[in-house]
Amino acid sequence: MQYQSSLNREQLIELATKTYFGNVDAKNLDAVLECFHDEAIFTVQTAFTVHDGKDALREMFINFMGAYETIIHRDFECTVDEKNGRITASFVAELIDADGNTTLLENTNFWRVREDKFQEVYVYMSGANVLT
Repeated sequence: MQYQSSLNREQLIELATKTYFGNVDAKNLDAVLECFHDEAIFTVQTAFTVHDGKDALREMFINFMGAYETIIHRDFECTVDEKNGRITASFVAELIDADGNTTLLENTNFWRVREDKFQEVYVYMSGANVLT
């Protein structure tokens, strides 16, 4: 399904890298959830898991944010399809748990934007699924 996006190239990049990941890294749960439509679908392709709707997303992000003391997403490489409201980002996720153990992942996310929020997210993760 195709959605209409109201965002230009720079705004799509801002939504993905600053608004979304910036708030994930800061553990601002409400601000993270504001990036999604109520009926958004979030799929971790490499783990065959789907989180459908904001309630499921809330639970996933609570678990994720609670599992790590420090969350850092960095080194973004973005590809944007402005006309169709799509963005892809490859990046490094650095996660540090309460015991000081570090997990480094090289991930790629694909987003489909409807209006100015995420409607669909597809995640390809280099390691074990941390988004349960």
